[in-house]
Amino acid sequence: MIKGTPELIAERREEIVNACESLYQSMNFKDITLKEIGKVTSFSRPTIYNYFQTKEEIFLALYEREYARWNEDLVQIINDNEILSKEQLAEKIAKTIENRKQLLKLLSMNNYDMEANSREEFLVSFKRAYGQSKENIRACLKKFCPEMTEKEGKDFIYIFFPFMFGIYPYAEVTEKQKKAMEKAEVDYVYLSIYEITYRCLLRLLGIE
Repeated sequence: MIKGTPELIAERREEIVNACESLYQSMNFKDITLKEIGKVTSFSRPTIYNYFQTKEEIFLALYEREYARWNEDLVQIINDNEILSKEQLAEKIAKTIENRKQLLKLLSMNNYDMEANSREEFLVSFKRAYGQSKENIRACLKKFCPEMTEKEGKDFIYIFFPFMFGIYPYAEVTEKQKKAMEKAEVDYVYLSIYEITYRCLLRLLGIE
């Protein structure tokens, strides 16, 4: 049982997630350990176990927060606009994706292992944020593309959300990868996160 007020518990969990996020800017997932996270928090590593049992749970909390931030962006599109053309809708959604590079990076990881090594309470909380993003995209389609059928809306979601898993590794290519592609003589067009997302959205909306 975690001791402390709900406010203190939330504050400490947030500090742990912030520490993980900070490390993730310069370190790989496999190199980030609870020990490393403990070094950049205001309390000892053993204390972390009171709030998260595995590093996967911490990453899942970070993952959830990224979906929550994306949800805020999507809700803003819905609330701030009365009418949008399909091109304008594609542009605005693509911009929200461009601003969520960390979400895309997390999506490109092995989600199966992350979820498998997290307790159900964390997984349920994460799934709520993920599910809300699907609902927000569905709301965008209903408001700005009222001519779309229910099936077309479902098809859009079940194509676009899996598509998101591949955006980061395709757009964020390292110099080492570029050299390897050149030596392998692989024809490759480098596109930005926005360009990849925008082109996909246009096709899903029936523009291209």
